[in-house]
Amino acid sequence: MNPTPLPSYAHYKFLLNLLERQTLESVEHETVLREQTQQIIVSLRKALAQQKQLESFLEQLHLPYEYHFSPNNLES
Repeated sequence: MNPTPLPSYAHYKFLLNLLERQTLESVEHETVLREQTQQIIVSLRKALAQQKQLESFLEQLHLPYEYHFSPNNLES
């Protein structure tokens, strides 16, 4: 069985760093934009937590998974 492809944690960390350190800073005086940015951050944190749950489930089923850094190495 081929390993299940999953995004690398680096994808989440990059986006979270960008949003938290730069985007939030640039929209700090715009309430609506700041709230939207914070919602994106929350969504990304939830997505990462859900991926970790998926990994745990795969491990319980003894199914392999691997991290991918690019969709280019996925076979269609």
